[in-house]
Amino acid sequence: MKKTWGGRFKKPTDPQVEAFTESISFDHRLGLFDIEGSLAHVQTLVKSKLLTASEGRKLALGLLKVKKLILAGKLPLYSSLEDIHTAVETALTQIVGPLGGKLHTGRSRNDQIATDFRLFLRHAVRESVQSGNQLIETLAKLSLQEKDTLMPGYTHLQRAMPITLGHHLAAYALMLTRDMERFLSAWDRANALPLGSGALAGTNHAFDRALTAKLLGFKSVLQNSLDAVSDRDVYVDFLSACAVTQMHLSRMSEDLILWASTEFGFIEMDDAFSTGSSLMPQKKNPDVAELVRGKTGRIYGNLMGLLTVLKGLPLSYNRDLQEDKHFVFDSTDTVTSSLKTMNGFVGSLKFNREKMTRAADRDLTLLATDLADVLVKTGVPFRVAHEVVGRVVFYCIEKSKRLQDLSDFELKKLSDLFPRGTAGSLSAHFSVNQKKAVGGTSPQNVVKQNRVLKLEVSKIKKRLSKI
Repeated sequence: MKKTWGGRFKKPTDPQVEAFTESISFDHRLGLFDIEGSLAHVQTLVKSKLLTASEGRKLALGLLKVKKLILAGKLPLYSSLEDIHTAVETALTQIVGPLGGKLHTGRSRNDQIATDFRLFLRHAVRESVQSGNQLIETLAKLSLQEKDTLMPGYTHLQRAMPITLGHHLAAYALMLTRDMERFLSAWDRANALPLGSGALAGTNHAFDRALTAKLLGFKSVLQNSLDAVSDRDVYVDFLSACAVTQMHLSRMSEDLILWASTEFGFIEMDDAFSTGSSLMPQKKNPDVAELVRGKTGRIYGNLMGLLTVLKGLPLSYNRDLQEDKHFVFDSTDTVTSSLKTMNGFVGSLKFNREKMTRAADRDLTLLATDLADVLVKTGVPFRVAHEVVGRVVFYCIEKSKRLQDLSDFELKKLSDLFPRGTAGSLSAHFSVNQKKAVGGTSPQNVVKQNRVLKLEVSKIKKRLSKI
């Protein structure tokens, strides 16, 4: 097949080179975005008087016919076409004749791909944020339902203090709100038009780039043609947002994997979101959470892959940049599917409230900090209180007694700093209800956190509607 750049060459491309350099096998995903960009370019050409109004209409109708071919899966995607841009132009020319050759006036595949890819990025951000919002809303709903459910809170994977399950779930929901903001911020920085930058130096034609930007929904135009065709920092931003989001999903997965184990027994997984063993009939495995955790490595790799591609490139465009799509496409698909699948998984969980409460209430020493704070409220320096309660903890472990079961006599025997009535004043419920300062684990704070979540989701949806 004749190349769009073949005039300077006397020999055909080696088949091995053609197979090695083609991108149509993966950049065909940009077909609809290429049509969108080309339709706007046609209007810009008409306004610049490089096309007549009649030619513009014919090209636009031809492009819409090519769009139908793409939607029907009938657009020819031969490797000899090299990329999606050439595939679209070739199909267009078959429909409208030689007029199709005028479409490429004043643009290069360099600024064309930069534009198509930003249009795709807008789509990717929208998909990611919509999926993320659904998971946030599911977590928020569960958080409110479980605002009174007690469980142990952990540091270093060791029981630390009583918290509520609602507080734990709200933590992940709030993390995800920040992740969605990262995606939206990535789009804010990408919301500028590259088209009109040509191959690297701009165009010789008096294009109204502001018109093209308006037609495509971009807020502005990129001000330097070298920058426009050669930098991919907006995709680094996007992949970074993907990496942080997947990291949060991985941490959530780790908690759920632990909670599903017999050792914890905090949750029961729905059959529809778990799998069994081909050998061991009793097994019920948290494969969804494990795969989300495992896919995090791929997402990290995509970010590092693009950074590595970019690190040594001189200005302006280099063919290395063809590799960027692999990273972005894979991360888009992986993060979106992870968010959607986790939403179903989390929403289907059954929480073993009795076992969670028992783990918090029957732990021997989980209320140690609360006991220290009893002394602090009488004026004892915290460091002194810490040492005193440390001795009490040792006593409890030796006697296999809970802190809240000690008598005033026992406490006084261990330290005369304890005021009368300390015995019997402690409980896991008392502990969580004392955490009334903003951000604490008390049920009333979980309600407040849910109000914040509702507001954040509303703001994210409002911003998303403008993309």
